[in-house]
Amino acid sequence: MNLQERDTALMLVENDRVLSRITPRFLALWEEDTMELSTVMARSWNGQSFPGRKRSSVLLRFSLSTKPTLDEISVWAQSFDKLMKNPAGRNVFREFLRTEYSEENMLFWLACEDLKQEMNKNTVEEKARMIYEDYISILSPKEVSLDSRVREVINRKIQEPTPHTFEDAQLQIYTLMHRDSYPRFLNSSIYRSLIHHGSHTSSES
Repeated sequence: MNLQERDTALMLVENDRVLSRITPRFLALWEEDTMELSTVMARSWNGQSFPGRKRSSVLLRFSLSTKPTLDEISVWAQSFDKLMKNPAGRNVFREFLRTEYSEENMLFWLACEDLKQEMNKNTVEEKARMIYEDYISILSPKEVSLDSRVREVINRKIQEPTPHTFEDAQLQIYTLMHRDSYPRFLNSSIYRSLIHHGSHTSSES
């Protein structure tokens, strides 16, 4: 599919402001994190460079068909459950976690959700092994923070994995994100910018 035909919108958020949108032809530059954010920014606005913004800026990507409305964005503040049940909400929250160097919590939670939908025994075993290596192993750079009790349960269940092998761990990470990251997310420039932009867009329509 031609990049111009992809219905993707990107927003650059910094310091409570939506600075700009990036047109679809620049999507490839940022696809799958193959290029640094600072490089994308430098090439996306008429060759201008934006020094020093890499750490304080976040690119938010939405399919136009799933781009959140102001009502949806506002609902995210009502409860963590509502945020996590909304695909766009999870996407924005994941980007926030990335700025706090804790994106692995969301990635682990999503991997567990995917595992719970799997029915094929061989696939369950393979996915469970990958989850263990990526997020449970102490050798992994993406290891999530779990207490010793939960680790013992996982080490026992992983011998004969099922779709629910990581249920206790998933709940613990969900609770961690809820209590620790979610309040900071609601006070972050990322969330406030979306509220501000959504309110501005609604007032214009």
